[in-house]
Amino acid sequence: MASTRQITREQITAFTRHLQSEERAPGTVEKYLRDVRTFAAWLDGRPVTKELALLWREQLLSSHMPRTVNSMLASVNALFHFHGWTDCRIKALKLQRQLFRERSKELTRVEYDRLLHTAHTLGRDRLFLLMETICATGIRVSEAKYITVEALQMGRATISLKGKIRSILLPNKLCRKLLKYAKKQKIVSGKVFLTRNGTELSRKQIWAEMKALCHKAGVAPSKVFPHNLRHLFAQTFYKACKDVAKLADVLGHSSIDTTRIYLLTTGTEHARQLDRLGLVS
Repeated sequence: MASTRQITREQITAFTRHLQSEERAPGTVEKYLRDVRTFAAWLDGRPVTKELALLWREQLLSSHMPRTVNSMLASVNALFHFHGWTDCRIKALKLQRQLFRERSKELTRVEYDRLLHTAHTLGRDRLFLLMETICATGIRVSEAKYITVEALQMGRATISLKGKIRSILLPNKLCRKLLKYAKKQKIVSGKVFLTRNGTELSRKQIWAEMKALCHKAGVAPSKVFPHNLRHLFAQTFYKACKDVAKLADVLGHSSIDTTRIYLLTTGTEHARQLDRLGLVS
């Protein structure tokens, strides 16, 4: 019965186990659960219905970007599917393919260099090298655990994610810097990027450490997050080789359409391209 469709703690726990059994990345699981809990809080004890789900979608539109809304709907629809509430599933918003990125979110090479310089000046060696590693290889922040002493010695890392395995080459200069860091930290094997207690760095900790650099580096917080380093790698790589298929392989994308999103220029650059057409007298 629809009236009994309450989102309970037990149901969220069961959904969590389901996502984990599907081998979803920890960051994906965290994101799905955050969205589901947001929806449950908004319901405030009311049973789940298609009408309320649609109303939630409309209210999200008043405070979130359309792509963010669709992302949140995907999380909640996954919950509905898991519990068999298929009649409650709601359609995503239809979006035109994005032509450019917002300038407020575009991390430039100059700003990246400032972040590195600030981290180095503050003696944040681990953060400095982690940002440099992500930006020099294009790995996801969740893939930093595959940067091991053994991988550095071979000059390549084998990454396993979402059932796909890919090998990435590691720049020689980066390998030398990271091996020197590992030796200083007395890390003789295994993962290079660890906490003081020897545990794996969490996505949340990396995010927080990067955000802490913003003010001193003079870079807007809206531009500073790990995934933006991956975007900067993609743009720089493409400018060098002009091969979107090769870039998709390096980034681990199944679809070139996903890779194209990484290559969007800013609105300012898009405007310059229009001006160069010379179609206004």
